Parts: sequence; C-alpha cells; structure tokens
Amino acid sequence: MRYYIETYGCALAEFDNAVAESLLRSRGYAKASSIEEADCVLVNTCAVRLDTEQRIAERLREITEMFPEKRLIVMGCLAKARPGLVMRAAPHASLLSPQNVSKVVEAVESKGRVVLLEGSRDTSFLPRISPKEAVASVMIQEGCLGDCSFCITKIARRQLKSYSPRQIVELVRDLVSQGAVEIRLTGVDVAAYGRDLGERFMLPDLLWSILEKVEGNYMLRVGMMTPDLALEMIDELLEAYRDERVYKYFHLPVQSGDDRVLKVMKRKYTVDEFRELHKKVKARYPDAMVATDIIVGHPGEDKEAFENTVKLVKELRFEKVHLAQYSIRPHTKAAAMPQVPDNLKKERSKLLAQVVEEVGLSVMGSYMGREVEALVTEAGHRRGTVTARMRNYVPVVVSPPVEYGKWVRVTVSSYTFFDVRGTIKGII
Repeated sequence: MRYYIETYGCALAEFDNAVAESLLRSRGYAKASSIEEADCVLVNTCAVRLDTEQRIAERLREITEMFPEKRLIVMGCLAKARPGLVMRAAPHASLLSPQNVSKVVEAVESKGRVVLLEGSRDTSFLPRISPKEAVASVMIQEGCLGDCSFCITKIARRQLKSYSPRQIVELVRDLVSQGAVEIRLTGVDVAAYGRDLGERFMLPDLLWSILEKVEGNYMLRVGMMTPDLALEMIDELLEAYRDERVYKYFHLPVQSGDDRVLKVMKRKYTVDEFRELHKKVKARYPDAMVATDIIVGHPGEDKEAFENTVKLVKELRFEKVHLAQYSIRPHTKAAAMPQVPDNLKKERSKLLAQVVEEVGLSVMGSYMGREVEALVTEAGHRRGTVTARMRNYVPVVVSPPVEYGKWVRVTVSSYTFFDVRGTIKGII
C-alpha cells in the first residue's frame, strides 16, 4: 500500500504529518510521489483563513471527482472546525481531527468511512522524524488558554496538552544526531507549555533542560508566545535565552496597536503592557528579532484604532511583521460583530504594508557593509545560494553555497525589507 499526502497550514500540520507518516511506515506503507501512484490520499488541512479554506474545499472536490476509487482521509484543523464543509466537498472522505492523528492507521485500513473528531491528543509518544535539509520542527504543546474573538484554531486545537520534557529532550537529541542544526519548538502557544503537567515546569525550564542534556552544534528557535503569558515569565525566559544556542528571536503577536480593539479581540494585555514586554526584550538583547502578527480590519477597528497600530509599528520598529486582513471565521465571536467594509480593509492593509516595508528596509539596512556570523540551515530561493541565520534569526542569503551546519562570516552587500545578502568570506 502506498499513501500520498498534501498539506496546508503551519508547522503544527507538518508535525502531525510526521506523526501520521511514522505510524503508516510502521505498518509497511510506502510514500508515493503522486496521487496517481497512491492507494490512499491524506489531505492535512488549515482553517485559519477563508481563502485557504476555499482553496482546500475546491481541492477536495477535485480529488473526489478525479480519483473516486482512492481512499481519502481529511486531517487537521478544517476537519475538526468545519466538518460540514469538508463532508460537502468530499462526501466519502474519512475525517480525523488533529487530536486523532495517532489513529491514522485505523482510518486508512477501515473498510468503511471513519469520522474521528472528538477526544484529546495522545501525548504518550513523539514520532521519530527527520529534518528537512538541516531544520526540524518539534511540537511541544497543543492548545491555548485564550479565547480570542477572531480565532478558529481554538475550535480545532482547544485543549492544552504538553509533551513531557523527557520526550522532547529525546526527540531533539535524535534530530541533532541526524544532522539538524535548527530546532523549532512549535505549538499553538508555546508560552502555555507545561501549565497542564501538574508541576511548575514551564517554557524556560524546558529550554534549560534541552540545553543541559543535548550536546552538539544546533540552535533552538522558540515559537509563538502570547504576550500576556510571555510577560508573566519574561525574566526567566530572558535568562534562558542567554545560552548561545538559543536564537534571540521572539514571536509576540500584538494583533492591534489600539487598546479598545484588543479588548474587542479578547486579548489579555494592553498596548502599554506589550510595550513593556518589548522593552524588556530589547534591554537584554538589543539586536533581538521581535516578530509580530497584526490583523487589519478586525471588527471595532476605526480610523483612529488603525492609526494607533501604524504608530506602534513605527515606534517599536518590528524586525518582522505578518499582516493579515481580517476574514470572518464561522463559530467565532467576531463573526457576529459589525464588520469593517472590505474596501477599507484593503486600503488599510496596503498602507500598513508600506509602513512595514519602510521599517524593514531601515532595520535591515543597518547591516549594510557589516561582517556578520550566521549558521547555514537551508537552500536559498535563488539558484547557487543558501540561507543562513544570524544569532538573532535574521536571514542571510549567501553564495557560494556551503554545507548545512557551517557557521560562516558574511559581508553584507545588499538587503531587502526581510533579509540581508552577501558573499561568504570564511567558514568559522
């Protein structure tokens, strides 16, 4: 039997793929390179945005029509959050929520259609996974403690479930032994890690545990943290970051620069509290990359609120900003609120994107002519280049290509608003 898998979504979906594939391989299944060669097709889905949802639904209809004889299993967030939509697009497909990915073999081998959407994630095991190039993602937790008005992910991945420190350490050690040099610790909200384990063992403790028990040439990249939970443990977190094997990278989604909108969003912090968090990070690590997410056009955002967001981006000079126009997600509180007109959302998104680009050009331009050190982790987007990362996670596109895992010295000769570029001057 051969399986084929398509994936939409984030690092969590990629990790769930690894779980599914490890279980299928243990049963003797082989991975096909195309749908035509496969006996069963797995589609791992995302529910965050409306446009992605529509694209997935169309793809499911296409697979159903073109390959009616193949067994189809729809996994992931859309299966859990929007099962009706999935069933309309692919009436004969089996459905697996993210929490039931460990039952993929049952879904594949069942004689009939299987729908497994309830229950909680099985955290009794972590799969053996392989790095992609020299990068690997490790899910350390699922679920969150928030109730954001715009978020459909809480429907798909609601319950907080953390993997044990022992499991995570063992997996990181195995990945490093396979040649991974960048380990991404991912989750719905990694700042919530450990709060369900019945002991005071949280994210900073996990970092120390990995760093103390796993030797080798590698860097840890910590994933998204909600600002309110990050602020609760920021001193301990900054102390753990002092190890050279932790990228000075902080993904802290502010979502809006306006207190009133944050309240409508049901975020658990104020703009001033976010400023304080940012200040603490920069005071300890001035060159740290602070990445953030911003939603433009959320219900309740008026002209003044939008201008406050623009001011905050200019004030804090984020090194990386992910902009998203608000899109209505079913079963969320924001879906029932008065909506910002689409033309205003588009106009505001365009204006803010220009500001983000201006800030990014200024930040990345500060590296011009400097010699920097960076770790080679992935192939570059342009032929004959590789991508390396500074210790603050700023991407450096370099040539000539060298093998992954090498630290290189690079003189920066050009830049864009999201990376810098140069020529390798030497290997460290």
